[in-house]
Amino acid sequence: MKIIVLVKQVPDTAEERRFDPATGRVDRDATARVADEINERALEVALRLKDVDKRTEVVILTMGPADATQALRKALSMGADSAVHVVDDGLEGADIARTAEVLAAAAKQTGFDLLVAGNESTDGRGGVVPAMIAEHLGLPSLPSLNTVDIDVESVTGEVGIEEGTLTVRSLLPAVISVTERVAEARFPNFKGIMTAKRKPLVTLSLDDLGLGSAGPATVVLATSERPARAAGKKIFDDGNAAVELAEFLAAGRLI
Repeated sequence: MKIIVLVKQVPDTAEERRFDPATGRVDRDATARVADEINERALEVALRLKDVDKRTEVVILTMGPADATQALRKALSMGADSAVHVVDDGLEGADIARTAEVLAAAAKQTGFDLLVAGNESTDGRGGVVPAMIAEHLGLPSLPSLNTVDIDVESVTGEVGIEEGTLTVRSLLPAVISVTERVAEARFPNFKGIMTAKRKPLVTLSLDDLGLGSAGPATVVLATSERPARAAGKKIFDDGNAAVELAEFLAAGRLI
């Protein structure tokens, strides 16, 4: 079994994120950058299978700038076997469609039985890249799984729906995305941190993937600062507070 896990380096959500006024995109130099937590949970899904079957190979895949290797090294220290880093100046500002195209090409070149991703990143929150990758590769997609069960032939999981839960299953190869309910990510141990430095890390360019030197990019036409938070309305109980509160909630269409 060969599993690819998508990893993304994102601005730390514990810090305030700002737009770069020159580009209209998130200023990634203004805050610390970390591996997205949802991707670490996706990695945990693969590592738990590897714990049971040592023949399982786990490969980390990311697309990002040169310093995204920090996120890859952390994933390797957690237990992944190798990493693939797609880095190219032509990818600066790449939109979702281009991102999915590039990741699909890298995954196809690497080869896999199962591709695991988080259901959405904390910076973009598009939530569609895994499904778009599956479309590029012509593979089934199981989205937003809360549980995952993998065997040599198939993957099964539960996804939350409006009426409850739905059990879904697909033969391999397949692409799945997982939610924060699926698994608690492990912490790297000292041995893992030391061995991560010696694990293979392959760097690929757009030319290596046969995708040319440039492609569609996100163009932001305008940005504005979020308005300061206004003071809330205070309701004092003079015997009529319940009515005032109900009217306030109804006016805001909250009830």
